[in-house]
Amino acid sequence: MRPAGPRLALLLSLTVAFPPSRLLAEQEASTVKPEPARMAVVYMVFLKKGPAWTAAKTPETSALQAAHMANIHALWQDKKLVIAGPMGDDADLRGIFVFDVATLDEAKALAASDPAVKAGRLAVEIHPWWVERRALPEAGKYCLP
Repeated sequence: MRPAGPRLALLLSLTVAFPPSRLLAEQEASTVKPEPARMAVVYMVFLKKGPAWTAAKTPETSALQAAHMANIHALWQDKKLVIAGPMGDDADLRGIFVFDVATLDEAKALAASDPAVKAGRLAVEIHPWWVERRALPEAGKYCLP
């Protein structure tokens, strides 16, 4: 039988430097599990090109975009909107809203109130989304004037 010597010394030093309990704790901390008690339903709104969509920049489309942005800020101020933003490409999906409201009907009404939706420039698709509260900013806190 060969003496363990250097191998045993290496194994012991690694065990002292990186004890299994510390490694396990670090692994658990990096893989935080969802907590059902913290889950909530928010409403994900996909804003798509509508029947009146045009890529042309005109005084009318610029005014409509300004009204769309004013509506977004009003929804934030009313603490209904969690996040909103455009997509980074020129596909049919133009942007998203995430509403923190009590019902799907309220989310539908808020989406329908957007001037770009009213004008047919954007169309909406709405889905309830279960998400942990800690994963999103509080409604009205993300965009400050």
